[in-house]
Amino acid sequence: MSASSERAEQLHLVSRLRSAFPELPDAPTADMLDHPRIKAYLKPVHDVVGEPDAPLKYENKQYEQWEELTYIMCEVLGARGIWMSEERRRIGNVDVGRAQYLGLPYYARWLIAVARVLVEKHLITLGELSERMAEVQARYDGGLDGKKLEAQPKSVGDGSEVPRNSHHTRAQGIGDPQIYAGKAGDPAFAVGDSVVVRDIPVIFYTRTPEYVRGATGRIASVAYESPAAEDETWGLTDAPAEWFYIVEFDMPKLWYGYTGAPEDKLRTEIPQRWLAPA
Repeated sequence: MSASSERAEQLHLVSRLRSAFPELPDAPTADMLDHPRIKAYLKPVHDVVGEPDAPLKYENKQYEQWEELTYIMCEVLGARGIWMSEERRRIGNVDVGRAQYLGLPYYARWLIAVARVLVEKHLITLGELSERMAEVQARYDGGLDGKKLEAQPKSVGDGSEVPRNSHHTRAQGIGDPQIYAGKAGDPAFAVGDSVVVRDIPVIFYTRTPEYVRGATGRIASVAYESPAAEDETWGLTDAPAEWFYIVEFDMPKLWYGYTGAPEDKLRTEIPQRWLAPA
């Protein structure tokens, strides 16, 4: 049971937390949008580096038990071939929306990703998950209060009929990205080559950050062969492999108004499709 005032308070909270672009009304007409605004709206929510924000003090902390258990769950799902690492990143970092991405703890997003993948791949139903959550909530009503967390599985199965991706089988005993070695052909760039990061359209997902797109750098290392994140994130296990590079940038040229030392460098990993000769 909840009072109308409680429901209203929750709705007001949701309204305050939602993403807001005060320059435009909700659902603007097409003629109100230009290319930079469309690009901004389509930007994946996890790509936040370089955006203006207030200073934040970094504080390290010990992992809590639920965070450790969440990490283990995600690793087990990967080891059993239920999902690819980029699927977990997309489902936990992008498909949650900006308010949840910025408002939830890091491993809370991982936990939501676990639920999403199990429901979307038809391993459980959303109804089963909701009922199970209500049951656990009732079991610990009022908090732990000295109770010990205890798993009470409904059933135990061998999982032989659970669908798994082919990548899981091929990588066993070899590892990822080692299984793609020799499959990308000759690298297009060598150490020392000057390259520019292409500013190609982004929709849904990428691991190439916006702050380097259009910037010029140089190849610091030819790293490894693997499918690009944009392909692997959808579970495309037969995606073609390409070379990944460590690209070095001069910080004063990368950041507008940079006030650090002139010799400062930044290195980041970029797949070949995003690079062109400078």
